[in-house]
Amino acid sequence: MAACATLEEKLASLWPLLDERTRRLTAANEARALGRGGITEVSRACGLSRKAIAKGIKEIEEGRALPAGRVRRPGAGRKRLTDQDPSLVGELERMIDPDTRGDPETPLRWTCKSTRTLARELTRQRHPISHMKVAQLLHAEGYSLQGNRKTEEGDDHLDRDAQFCHINSQIKRTLARGAPVISVDTKKKELVGNYANGGRQWLPRKKPVKVEGHDFPDPDVPRAYPYGVYDLKHNTGFVNVGTDHDTGAFAVASIRGWWRYEGRRLYSAARDILITADGGGSNGARLRLWKLELQTLADETGLSLSVCHFPPGTSKWNKIEHRLFSFISSNWRGEPLRDYETIVNLISRTTTAKGLKVTCRLDRRKYPTGRKVSDAEMKRVNLVQNKFHGEWNYIIHPRRS
Repeated sequence: MAACATLEEKLASLWPLLDERTRRLTAANEARALGRGGITEVSRACGLSRKAIAKGIKEIEEGRALPAGRVRRPGAGRKRLTDQDPSLVGELERMIDPDTRGDPETPLRWTCKSTRTLARELTRQRHPISHMKVAQLLHAEGYSLQGNRKTEEGDDHLDRDAQFCHINSQIKRTLARGAPVISVDTKKKELVGNYANGGRQWLPRKKPVKVEGHDFPDPDVPRAYPYGVYDLKHNTGFVNVGTDHDTGAFAVASIRGWWRYEGRRLYSAARDILITADGGGSNGARLRLWKLELQTLADETGLSLSVCHFPPGTSKWNKIEHRLFSFISSNWRGEPLRDYETIVNLISRTTTAKGLKVTCRLDRRKYPTGRKVSDAEMKRVNLVQNKFHGEWNYIIHPRRS
């Protein structure tokens, strides 16, 4: 015991001055000097593992030298957790995806699940991980730790969470069948001209871009209405920039444009499309023109159009907000939107590290407001409501000729 105490004191005074390699070799040299049982005794004295000490003995006996400045051989050491478990990040994303929140004007995302809850669930699914490592992975994936903040745009509906679960299950089933799932919405309208645009960009010192001193919403100032269609499976966006009005006809025309330019090529065998949309605006759950125009699209394409609306006050949970619109805003920050061509070019150049690609086109067609849809027209819409909140979840089937 006295010898062990002496050895412990000897190593304790030396240990802070050594790096990983010299600690290993020092411990190995002491173990060799002690002979049989030396590895165990030195391990107890210094806290180094038996495996590391044995490795040091082998290095001494073989006389192997490492390159200058290195304490391990190239490629040695514990592998990254994501290298050992390549599916870990994907499983984490899948787990938090239904509860992911985001600000539509920034790339910020956050989740309401705690890191400890996520770590326990991942470990249960045979992906052992600590809550600290979960936090590191979330930061690396662009998530941010947020304090308590009111994020709802109105009073919570009693079935808000149940509708979220319904939408999530519908998306999973549709993707599993290989059918298209699209998230749609209109980005906030933008003034077209030499007006200030939020954000900053890198420019030569003291040479900022000069813009108009005022950007009052004069009726004569042209506006852009970017309507987006985000394809969940292929991580692609299609943006139709309108120049007239954001109406139900414009919303469906944008979906029609996506189908003609991209959808029918990517999903040639599709018989239906799942559309997730906000509860208001040009694709609102109560808007008759939206449903009438969807009927026209269903008749033209022969596709059944399933629609799931997000509950009132939850538009920020729509995938398109934090997977498309946020990156568009980030891409054109600080850049005056001087004309429509500039807007189209900036949107088309939007990309992300995860491979987002965006197609953009300019739509100069007229979409007059005030279009009234009669009861007789609505009766001809081949709409079937879901048993669960049929006002939010419904299918519009093609009409037979």
